[in-house]
Amino acid sequence: MAMWRETQARRDFPPVGQFVEIGGLQVHAVVAGSGPDLVLVHGAGANLRDFTFAMLDQLKNRYRVIALDRPGFGYSDRLPRGHETIRDQARVLRGAAGALGAERPIVLGHSYGGAVALAWGLDAPEGTAAVVNVSGPSHPWDTPLDPLYAVNSSRLGSWFAVPALAAFVGDARVEATFAEIFTPQSAPEGYIAHFGAPLSLTRQALRANATQRAGLLDEIIALSQRYGDLAVPLEIVHGDTDTIVSVELHATQMLRDTDMARLTRLAGVGHMPHHSHAQDVIAAIDRAAARAAAQ
Repeated sequence: MAMWRETQARRDFPPVGQFVEIGGLQVHAVVAGSGPDLVLVHGAGANLRDFTFAMLDQLKNRYRVIALDRPGFGYSDRLPRGHETIRDQARVLRGAAGALGAERPIVLGHSYGGAVALAWGLDAPEGTAAVVNVSGPSHPWDTPLDPLYAVNSSRLGSWFAVPALAAFVGDARVEATFAEIFTPQSAPEGYIAHFGAPLSLTRQALRANATQRAGLLDEIIALSQRYGDLAVPLEIVHGDTDTIVSVELHATQMLRDTDMARLTRLAGVGHMPHHSHAQDVIAAIDRAAARAAAQ
């Protein structure tokens, strides 16, 4: 059943971009527009279609936009187990962007992708113009790992629970998940149909998501010790009613940890401001570009 649904997913939501090979891994990318290079990195359980729904078209008249499927998601190959950290992913995506001609891009990450973008900027400041973190985690938290991720990231869960989820998760659960992610806003009309949720329910994507989420806290603890060394402009956009990633726990603390950070705090906005308040996100990208040019 899981295999049949994955075949259907690939039929209904085929690749929309091109592929580059980095270290033996295929990375799926969509490139559009002209101007300064801007890389877009999606969040947990997502794919680059999150950006191709609207944001890519809103940006391509002023930037050369490169939207990437993170390793294990959409049509990008998964990294080997044990080598899927935010730093590992940043390295692969940095290689993909370089192969596509982006030597010093602005890097925007949403949610989990924001942590990848921070790792990118810290590990390769000479190859990063600026970082834009949209609703992304940056600091340790004290809530336990969701049991679903704990089970699915284990070897036993990976072999038994994940195929069951891939085979049987229904539309009602998918719609409820989108409602939770967008609250207190709603998903734009047509977004769910465009996004390609079945691509997020493949066995590869479920395993990658669980493993990456299970390791994220330890990786953030390590990364957060380095924020004082950040050498590139950082623009943060975060809604103050985000129930997925707390603005107080993450964005506000970042302002104390580095002089490179500037925060756009959006009142009454949830976890998806790049859809509900796209102009605020675009303004932050423009500020990041201006700050990078002035350095």
